[in-house]
Amino acid sequence: MPYPIFDRTRLQLRPLAEREHDMQFDEVLPLDAGGSLYQGPELAIIVERMRAAREQGRPVILMMGAHVIKVGLSRFVIDLLEGGWLTHIGCNGACAIHDYELARIGATTESVARYISEGQFGLWEETGYLNDVVREGVEAGMGAGEAIGRYLAESGFAYQDVSILAAAYRQGVPVTVHVGLGYDIIHEHPNCDGAAWGAASYRDFLVVTQAITELQHGVLLNYGTSVMGPEVYLKALAMARNVALQEGREINQFTTAVFDLQDLGPDVHHTPDKSQQAYYFRPLKTILVRTVQDGGESFYVRADHKATLPALYRLLVGVTT
Repeated sequence: MPYPIFDRTRLQLRPLAEREHDMQFDEVLPLDAGGSLYQGPELAIIVERMRAAREQGRPVILMMGAHVIKVGLSRFVIDLLEGGWLTHIGCNGACAIHDYELARIGATTESVARYISEGQFGLWEETGYLNDVVREGVEAGMGAGEAIGRYLAESGFAYQDVSILAAAYRQGVPVTVHVGLGYDIIHEHPNCDGAAWGAASYRDFLVVTQAITELQHGVLLNYGTSVMGPEVYLKALAMARNVALQEGREINQFTTAVFDLQDLGPDVHHTPDKSQQAYYFRPLKTILVRTVQDGGESFYVRADHKATLPALYRLLVGVTT
């Protein structure tokens, strides 16, 4: 017997113009923004590794959560990829949504507390158009990141210059979008095609896996993603190492760095006991310990993204203040 399913045709969508936005275009920081920047010595080492990786033609992969966009750091990511410092960006569905909304209307982010009470959270007409973009991209053989990036790059939207996905598409830098069905607001919409999203996101998973096959002597940065980043990276690395070993190669000497706010204690290079809260923070076990235990090196940078990403950017491109 089939189980009953929700009838999405009963939903009432409203235009984005009626939504109150918690982030506006003028909150996207300029590259010369002031503020207190992170001063930790490990940042200089990470930058040195990034420089060495690019000089050797090795990848620098950024796995990021949506908070990077929501705190106004899109221009820093864009300038790094346009400067050749980033060779791949992996993100979650929320990243794609906030990037798209910001490019389209110059605003993004809604109050969950307000709109969930009204039964309106996520149900905005224009945002749901991403479902059509991804479906059309699948028909053209594209993953989600490429399809959305192409659409934004060709859109003519007034704020597309702060779109990470559009900039990456123009530069030919892969952006992969890794979704869990039911995680994102556009999955609420009547035009959401789960099969299309599954195909698009799985293609993106294979794209990032291919990038990780070249990670020897490269760098992987994990910015504010505690589930998607470490989990996608872990499975991709397992696949890449499986093939590399068959070919007589190793993927064991590379640098990883996690940027987050969690207090992981004084030792971030050994797996904590299961009785400790830090054990259940995936970036610690996966990115800082287990995947670099055979010859790599990892760093943990604990501070706000607005303090660390601009600091990393300025060290890397040689900007002084």
